[in-house]
Amino acid sequence: MTLFDLPLDELWRHRPRVSRPADLDSFWEETLADARAAAAPAVATRVDTALRGVATYDVSFTGYAGHQVKAWLNLPAAASGPLPVVVEFIGYGGGRGRPHEWLLWSAAGYAHLVMDTRGQGASWRGGDTPDPGPDGAGPSVPGFMTRGVLDPATYYYRRLITDAVRAVEVAAELPGVDATRLAVVGASQGGGLALAAASLAAGRVAAVVSQVPFLCHIRRAVTITDADPYAELVRFCRVHPDRAAAVLATVDYVDMVHLVPRASAPALFSAALMDQICPPSTVFAAYHAYAGPKEMEVYEWDGHEGGRAHFAQRGMEFLASALK
Repeated sequence: MTLFDLPLDELWRHRPRVSRPADLDSFWEETLADARAAAAPAVATRVDTALRGVATYDVSFTGYAGHQVKAWLNLPAAASGPLPVVVEFIGYGGGRGRPHEWLLWSAAGYAHLVMDTRGQGASWRGGDTPDPGPDGAGPSVPGFMTRGVLDPATYYYRRLITDAVRAVEVAAELPGVDATRLAVVGASQGGGLALAAASLAAGRVAAVVSQVPFLCHIRRAVTITDADPYAELVRFCRVHPDRAAAVLATVDYVDMVHLVPRASAPALFSAALMDQICPPSTVFAAYHAYAGPKEMEVYEWDGHEGGRAHFAQRGMEFLASALK
């Protein structure tokens, strides 16, 4: 890895001009209204694990169009009283895996809801939620960036972002949770979903931790990196050049630079200057567009790991302060 994007001093000034879809607000308002109309009560079933310090529940809730979405809920076993809750979203290609893979936030004293990723969970961690949309299936290996990409109405990320907002709404209604102290967190794709949830469920989210987020300034990303997942869009447009304009118009509806001006919760971002998967200029574009109070951690020598354990510690400190 090498430094390939803008120098750090330029990144702090990087505020690209973007063209927000004129119907962006109505698109998401109608999408979420439909999902809420199709919603059914969440079901949480206690799971017997070997974890003695954690109580685990297998959660099913309804996301986009009433589709069933899976999640894990980990609670500190000895906790009493309403707990602050962390909703976590997962990186590209991964699923919810097993409960013991998600112990950080419950160990820190939070209720922790980990949302499975529809259709994913066959690359590096298993998943249990199919994607029954018009172009969907699952679990499957990546290719999600181009699933239904010719129309915002059929695009995969319309469904996944809706799931993320619904996960926040479900988490706020869990018994034993303090809904006024709800945070969203994630890395890469999960970081992008955390920003989306903070933007589209703004009244519910009290804090955000977004590590090297994906889905930020997508139009720039596809021109400066050869790395997947953005390169999936490049390959599609190379084969279908006559459809490239439609592709770019669709991804505008799920681009964080267009959504985060709606967000208001305090947010902690990270960017890595050698990150070829989520280039730093794209992360900074979303950071500068974010409307709420915000902080940025920069890792000069990191690639997509984006701060590793250092950022995990910083995230815990940030939430301890934001949700105190």
